[in-house]
Amino acid sequence: MVHLLDGTYELFRHFHGRRRWEKGEPAPHGAVTGVLHTVLQMIEKGATHIGVATDHVIESFRNALYPGYKTSEGIEPALLAQFHPLERSLAAMGVVVWPMIELEADDALASAARLAAADARVQKVCIWTPDKDLAQCVSGERVVQVLRKANAIMDAAAVRAKFGVDPAHIPDFLALVGDVADGYPGIEGIGRVTAAQLVNRHGRIEDFPPAVLGERRQQALLFKQLATLRSEAELFNDVDALRWRGPTDAFAACAAQLGDPRLLARAQKSLT
Repeated sequence: MVHLLDGTYELFRHFHGRRRWEKGEPAPHGAVTGVLHTVLQMIEKGATHIGVATDHVIESFRNALYPGYKTSEGIEPALLAQFHPLERSLAAMGVVVWPMIELEADDALASAARLAAADARVQKVCIWTPDKDLAQCVSGERVVQVLRKANAIMDAAAVRAKFGVDPAHIPDFLALVGDVADGYPGIEGIGRVTAAQLVNRHGRIEDFPPAVLGERRQQALLFKQLATLRSEAELFNDVDALRWRGPTDAFAACAAQLGDPRLLARAQKSLT
């Protein structure tokens, strides 16, 4: 079983989660240590093959396609300052990490899912993220999306139940309804129900009769390009490259710098 983790989402989750109980100034690496403990918890529960995708920078090639696409503007400096320390800390802990620059973390997850699913030894691929666009990577019951907060696993049937379309048509669906988190609005006047009906009736947006979208067709195709994940990144040659073999020698100093000595003890215990 291969576990692919959205490191950027996890960093946001821990940063804002700590805000609910943390008093005063936030710990400078609090979200980082939270993500590391999350990964260690997965290992303690039996995960052996793990890869974490991160956004080394928020901006990507999609920003050149559409000026309204998401940027780092508005992200709190205290959170933004933890992006790169997270990547270094994961590597020190012996976890495979993919810091993305031109592509996004979501593209890395899509690429890793493709590579892992192509290996006959892999029984299941679990993509740990709530991002709607990752639903396009789901395949049957073998490649699934795990929603941590909802404590739910989405296979292909669950994707269709939630969105009304098959996983392969998620980019078409999102192009029509939009994705606020990514910064594109979709097509005005088309909601979730109508979008699902159109996709189920006509298939891909490219195959819609011209009269369906009229002058909005090119806009819809642009939004579909934004919603379509790039899965061609060759992140690893063998799935065993994702096997966790314990922390590196650098992790002791890393854990000390993060101010959480429990990390080293927990990582070392996970090896036994």
